[in-house]
Amino acid sequence: MELAFERRGAGAPLILIHGIGHHWQGWLPVLDRLAATRDVIAVDLPGFGVSPGLPYGTPYTPEALADAVESFCALLGVREPHVAGNSLGGYIALELASRGVVRTATALSPIGFWTRPELAWCQAVLRGARASARSLPVEQQEKAAGSVVGRALSAGLLVARPSRLSPTALVAATQALGGAPGFDETLESFGNVLPPAPPKAPITIAWGEHDRLLPRRQAVRAAKWSGQRVKLMKGCGHLPMSDDPELVARVILEASDPR
Repeated sequence: MELAFERRGAGAPLILIHGIGHHWQGWLPVLDRLAATRDVIAVDLPGFGVSPGLPYGTPYTPEALADAVESFCALLGVREPHVAGNSLGGYIALELASRGVVRTATALSPIGFWTRPELAWCQAVLRGARASARSLPVEQQEKAAGSVVGRALSAGLLVARPSRLSPTALVAATQALGGAPGFDETLESFGNVLPPAPPKAPITIAWGEHDRLLPRRQAVRAAKWSGQRVKLMKGCGHLPMSDDPELVARVILEASDPR
C-alpha cells in the first residue's frame, strides 16, 4: 500500500510508526539523530497525516494498519526492517515482530496492556482531545501554542515537558488530530485489542515515567507478557520524542543495533 513518508539517512532500514491521531512529523525531534546511522523511513498510517485511507470495506484496526505497513515495506522493497513505534505505533511494531517480518521492534508505551477502566480513560482523553482539535479555529490553536501555559493545557496529558514543544509542531499535530479520517473507527477498535502473539523477533519495550495516558503500571503487564524488563524513560510522558529526544534516539538505536 502506498503511504506518505519521510526518508532520511543511510544504513540499516528503520521504519517509524506514529500513534493514533498523529503524523510522521511527531518523530522530527529524533529523526536526524536516527538518520546518522540508519535509513529512516517515518510513515503516515492510512487515514492519518496525508496518507490515503484503507481500502473501502477494510476496518480500521491495529492489525489492518499493520497489514498496511507490511505492504508498504514490500512496495519499497524493504525486507525485514527494524521498526519502532509509539502508542498505537508501538502495538503495530510488536504485531509485526509477532509475524516475524521485522528484524527488531521497539515499542514506546504501546497500547494493549490496559485494564477496562484504563482503556476507558484512554479513549475518553483521546476523544476529548479530538473534539477540542476540531472545534478550535487555527487562530486560537496558534495563540494557545504560543504560550507556556497554553502548551501545558493543550498537551499536558500527552507530554511531560510541554514547554519543550515547538508551537509550530503543536499546531500541526492538533490539525492532524482534528483532520484524521481514520481516527474514530481506530479508537473504537481499541476495545478489542489484546497483546499480540509472542514475538518472533527481538523486541524492546520502553515506557514514559510520567505517561498520563497509559500509566506506567501498564509497563508491568508488558514486562510479564514479554518476559523481560521494560525500560523506563525518566522524565518522559506518553509522547517521549519531544520530552527527551536524545534518550528516545538512544533507546531505538540500541534496540536496532544491526550487529
